[in-house]
Amino acid sequence: MRETTGATPRLHRPGGEPVRILVVDDEPDVTEVLSRALTAEGWEVRTAADGASALATAAAFRPEAVVLDRMLPHIEGLQVLRSLRKTDPGLCVLFLTARDEVDDRIAGITAGGDDYVTKPYSLEEVLARLRGLLRRAGMSAEPGTHSLAVGNLSMDEEAREVSRGGVTIDLTRTEFELLRFLMRNPRRVLSKEQILDRVWSYDFGGQAHIVELYISYLRKKIDAGQPPMIHTVRGGGYVLKPEVS
Repeated sequence: MRETTGATPRLHRPGGEPVRILVVDDEPDVTEVLSRALTAEGWEVRTAADGASALATAAAFRPEAVVLDRMLPHIEGLQVLRSLRKTDPGLCVLFLTARDEVDDRIAGITAGGDDYVTKPYSLEEVLARLRGLLRRAGMSAEPGTHSLAVGNLSMDEEAREVSRGGVTIDLTRTEFELLRFLMRNPRRVLSKEQILDRVWSYDFGGQAHIVELYISYLRKKIDAGQPPMIHTVRGGGYVLKPEVS
């Protein structure tokens, strides 16, 4: 079984150029956090704080995907989407909004949105949704990008399935996102603050003890009856490493 090492394979445009992402939100904290995370994926990112700027930036930047808030100044998100679709029918659009009623979701998808994530959200969830949309849109990557493996621990990101040594492991949504972050950074010590930033919602405001709690949940499922893979680094955080033979 393949062991994940170093950087995760990057999605890119068919010609090898970086994927272009436009983030549209009127909350500066949201655009800043998302920009950092998307840039870390190797993607080229632009931002806009209102509907008019979004349309102008999209016309000049020609993104492959847009992360779009529903509630925007000047031009509302659904109207922005309709205008974008007229010029680029194949554009990937991920709604990211606090409007979480079923009718709001239906309106967003009916208007042409490809996916819908509600605030508060985790960065790992947003990134996973974008990767899925971009792959379906024809962005290129190394084969098996949707699969992660460290030692005998494997994860299918699209099917949301995890197994160790061929035995399926059932995880909750949060446990899955936490393990995904660890598996995308094997042998790298991740601080509690880094984990909170990526796995819990951007405005969660939680304490580090929630990380300790979920690490203990994961250990009970991942390391049960087998050599441990999740290790605590005193004063540093946590690291996922293949079991020692």
